[in-house]
Amino acid sequence: MPLKPHPSGLTVAVRLTPNARKTVFNGYTLTADGGTALKISVNVPPEDGKANKALIAFLAKSWKLPKSSISLLSGAASRLKILLVGGDGQALMARISPLLPPDAET
Repeated sequence: MPLKPHPSGLTVAVRLTPNARKTVFNGYTLTADGGTALKISVNVPPEDGKANKALIAFLAKSWKLPKSSISLLSGAASRLKILLVGGDGQALMARISPLLPPDAET
């Protein structure tokens, strides 16, 4: 699962594809360390942090969270990103898990 507990909330692993036709969840992918990441496409170019901002806005809207609660921990210039969703980790896991695409166990 791409969600993991963190002392400040929850981390989310994402494989981002910029310059897509539309902004959507594309399922899941395996990471190099054997973990799982959400595959997300955004319809903006990867310049000046635009794709990262679009990703955060998309997740905030999809999960009905304020954009300010989601921040980039690592991967600013990489396709594989780790985001931090700030707050109570258990409450966030319970809230976000049902909103993930159906094939979350791959």
